[in-house]
Amino acid sequence: MTEDAALEDEERKTLLAALASEADALRPELHRYAARLVGSVIDGEDVIQDAFARVFATAGSIPPGTPLRPWLFRIVHNRAIDALRQRSTRRSEPLEMAFDLADISAVGPEDALIRQDAVRVALGHFAELPVPQRSAVILKDVLGESLGDIAALLELSVDAVKAHLSRGRARLRAISDVRSEVPPPPSPEVLNFAALFNARDWDALRRMLAQDVRLRQARRPEISGAADVGRFFTYYAEYPPVKIEPAWLEGREILLVSAEPSGGPSYFMLLEWLGQKISLIRDHRYATYVMDGADVMLAAWSVP
Repeated sequence: MTEDAALEDEERKTLLAALASEADALRPELHRYAARLVGSVIDGEDVIQDAFARVFATAGSIPPGTPLRPWLFRIVHNRAIDALRQRSTRRSEPLEMAFDLADISAVGPEDALIRQDAVRVALGHFAELPVPQRSAVILKDVLGESLGDIAALLELSVDAVKAHLSRGRARLRAISDVRSEVPPPPSPEVLNFAALFNARDWDALRRMLAQDVRLRQARRPEISGAADVGRFFTYYAEYPPVKIEPAWLEGREILLVSAEPSGGPSYFMLLEWLGQKISLIRDHRYATYVMDGADVMLAAWSVP
């Protein structure tokens, strides 16, 4: 290896190390943005996983000196927009027409109070805003970004950002925060899983795994196959004790995980089934930030 090639290789390693460190530190913040943009903490984590895969696949093409924070936000933003285009979402305007502006209202001095309200808004309500309004409100009122940085990320003028921010705030205030749905009872499969888990019957849980089952955890490589995924329960046997309880999140059945004996829920698992067998386990033990903004409803059941 020539001296120039060795120097280039060393610079690349330094860049990758800095990128990995910045990406890991920013992950909770990036998830807050992605989750509100796509209207789901679960789908938001999928966006982050996909975005990070792309980040490290293209890391070698980053020009030296590139500020990593805005670059990472841009990657996540683009991936979230791709996800929105690929599925039907709860929005009142087509994605392609959402950039129309009716005014260039100034951002008023009440920003601090508005920011407090925005942080408390139900996550799903952001999905009712056109995408540019959604992005502007999340970046300014939830994440505290400057107008200039928002304009650069969204590739808009500052006046356009002010307009989207003003209209988005007004629209959020008009959305009623009434939740009338009643959570359904837990499914027999999830109820059985919870009972066996809380009884620490790990062998019985391993017998519930499909042969090609997959385990997905943030900050960890995905693994597959009943033998390898079965070690998941071995790890939980060695961890400090936790209990799980069925709940509902975004219309999907989940299992809340709480520390024993009386800790509150700190993260959740999500199971996918193929008949009576588990085909996928999503465990958020290493991504507790996914609970931020999660609108969880406990299912009615009797704790063993």
